[in-house]
Amino acid sequence: IQAMVFGNMGNDSGTGVGFTRNPSTGENKFYGEYLLNAQGEDVVAGVRTPLPIDNLKKDMPKVYQQLRRITEKLEKHYKDIQDFEFTIEKGTLFMLQTRIGKRTGPAAVRIAVEMVKEKLINKQEALRRVEPDQLNQLLHPMFDPRERVKHKVMAKGLPASPGAASGKVVFTADEAAKIASTQKVILVRMETSPDDIHGMHVAEGILTARGGMTSHAAVVCRGMGKTCVAGCGSVKINEEDNCFTAGNVKIKKGDYISIDGSSGEVMPGQIPTTSSEIVQVVKGELKSSQSKTYQIFNSLMKWADEVRTLGVRANADVPEDASVARAMGAEGIGLCRTEHMFFAKDRIPAVQKMIMAQDQETREKELKKLLPMQKKDFKGLLKEMQGLPVTIRFLDPPLHEFLPKKEELVEQINKLKRSKNSKAKQVQLQKVLQRVEELHEFNPMLGMRGCRLGITRPEITRMQAQAVCEAVCELKKQKVNVFPEIMIPLVGTVEELKHQKDIVDEVAAQIMKKYKMKFKYLVGTMIELPRAALTANEIAAEAEFFSFGTNDLTQTTLGLSRDDAGTIIEDYISKGIMAEDPFQTLDQTGVGQLVEIGTKKGRSTRPRLKVGICGEHGGDPASVSFCHKIGLNYVSCSPYRVPIARLAAARAALGEV
Repeated sequence: IQAMVFGNMGNDSGTGVGFTRNPSTGENKFYGEYLLNAQGEDVVAGVRTPLPIDNLKKDMPKVYQQLRRITEKLEKHYKDIQDFEFTIEKGTLFMLQTRIGKRTGPAAVRIAVEMVKEKLINKQEALRRVEPDQLNQLLHPMFDPRERVKHKVMAKGLPASPGAASGKVVFTADEAAKIASTQKVILVRMETSPDDIHGMHVAEGILTARGGMTSHAAVVCRGMGKTCVAGCGSVKINEEDNCFTAGNVKIKKGDYISIDGSSGEVMPGQIPTTSSEIVQVVKGELKSSQSKTYQIFNSLMKWADEVRTLGVRANADVPEDASVARAMGAEGIGLCRTEHMFFAKDRIPAVQKMIMAQDQETREKELKKLLPMQKKDFKGLLKEMQGLPVTIRFLDPPLHEFLPKKEELVEQINKLKRSKNSKAKQVQLQKVLQRVEELHEFNPMLGMRGCRLGITRPEITRMQAQAVCEAVCELKKQKVNVFPEIMIPLVGTVEELKHQKDIVDEVAAQIMKKYKMKFKYLVGTMIELPRAALTANEIAAEAEFFSFGTNDLTQTTLGLSRDDAGTIIEDYISKGIMAEDPFQTLDQTGVGQLVEIGTKKGRSTRPRLKVGICGEHGGDPASVSFCHKIGLNYVSCSPYRVPIARLAAARAALGEV
C-alpha cells in the first residue's frame, strides 16, 4: 500500500508526465509537460495549459535535476524509451509510474538505431523493435496529426496504397492532366483502366468506388508510390453532374478532399501533409548527406540485410520504377508486367488493333509496330538493373482492359447518327463495336489471358521473345551485364509451358545467330492456378524457376473476385468469419498450403529450383515471414514496399513474426 501524494498543495507542488525521448521524432531530448499546484487529471483534462517540462528547470531546479537523473537511470535499466508520471509534493519528487513509451514509426527507427550507437541494445534487438509497417510513415507522405483530427471521415474504402494526399476533385484522367501542373488533384473514378494512366501519373492520389487490393488502380499506385483508396462503395459518382456523394456529404468537381491510403479514409477539405525525406533522397531531390532521417533509416536497412536470408526483389515495369526499386534496396526485378508497358496513351491504339485483328497477317503487322517499343522498354529496364536478375512476364492482359469501351462506342455512334453525317465514320465504329462484342468475355479474368493468349496467337510470344533477346544482345555489345528471366503466365499444365518455352528457345537461337553471340536466360512460370501448384513436379521438368502469383492464386483458390470482393470481405471480417483480407495478407492455411506444396513438388523434380512470390503479398510482413519459413528464395513487391519486406525478412530470420 502506497500513501497518496498531492501535487495541489501550493506553488511548491505539481504533477507531470513525460518521455525520456521525443515520442514523435525519436530525438534524444527530454520531453513532457507539467502543471504547478495540480493533480494528475488536471494535466490531461485540458482545463489548464501545461508547461513544457524544460520550464521545471527554472521553477524547481533541484527537482528537475533529480527527475533527469532518475529517468536516465530508468531508460538505461529498461533499455528503451520511458513514459513516466510524477508528482511533486511540497518540493519532494515522487515517481508514480514508468512504462515503455509508445512512439511513431519515424521515432521507432531513430530510437532503435541511436540506442545501438549508445550501446544500450544490439543490432538484432533494434530490428526486433521496429515493426515493418512502421516504415510506411517514413516512406510516404502523412497528414499533420494536429490538422487531421479537425476533419471528419465521410467514407471509408480499402487502404490500397499507403500515404496521404489532398487535392481538388477531378473525374477524368484528361482533366487531371490538364490542371495538375498548376494545382494538386485527386482523381476520382468508378474504377481505373489503362486509359487513365496519364491522369494517374500526375494526380496526388486516386479514389475509386469499385475495385480491390489488386485492382488496376491499387497495383499501379503502389508501383508509383501514389496514395490510393479503392473499392469505396459508399461513394456514389454522378459523372453527368460532375459530383459524388458519400452519405449526406456532396463533393463537386473542384472541391478539396483528402484521402489516407493507409487507413482507407476519405475526408472533405484540405489537410496539410508532411513529405518523405527518404523518397526525396531516392529520387535525387535531396542528398543523403542532407538528411539525418535517411542516414538513420539506411543504418537499419543495412543491419536487416546482414541478418535476412530471404531475397527481396521489386515489381517494376518501367526504368523509372526500377530505379526507385534499386535505390530502395531491391536485388532484382521479380515481376515486370509487360502489358503495363502499353498503358501510355500513344501505345494503347496499337495494342487494341493487334488484339482486335481478325487474322494473323494483320496481327503481325501491328506487332511489328509494337516490337521496337517493347525492345526499348526492355533495354531500359535491363540496363537500370544491370548485374541483377530481371523477370519479364509475357503478356497477361484480361482483354477487356485494352479493348475500347462498349458504352463509349455506342455513345459515339449515337452522336454521329443524331448529327446525320459522317456515315463512313459510323460504319467504321459499328465494325469496331461488332468486334468488341465478339471478343466480350463474361469472366475475363478466367478467359483469354496469360499463356492462352500466346498459345492461340503464338506470334505475340515470338514478338516478345524477340524484343527481350534483341535487347539483351544490344546491351551485351555495350558491355552491360544482364540476367533476363522469361516468365510464362497462367500455366496450368506442363504442356502449356512447353509450347511457349519452345517458341522462346527457337527465337533465342535465331537472335543469337543473327547477332553472333550467346547469352544466358531462364524460362520459368508463374504459378497462379491450384492445378499448377498440385502438378508442380511435372511443370518443373520444363520450368527453370517458379514465381507464385499470389494475387490470382488467392482468387482462384477462394473463388473470390479480387476486384469485387471488397464488401464481402469487409462483412466477413466484421462478423469474425475472416481474420484478415486474404488479398492483403496471405491465407496461409489454404493458399499458403498450395505455395508450400508447389515448392516441395517442384524441388522434388528440380532440387535447386529457384522459387519466389510476386503477388502483392510480397510486401506484407506476415506473408514475408511465411515465405521465409517454407524456404522460398525471394519475395517481390512494389518498389516502395521493398524496405518493409527487407525488415520483415530480417525479423523472420530472428524468429519474429
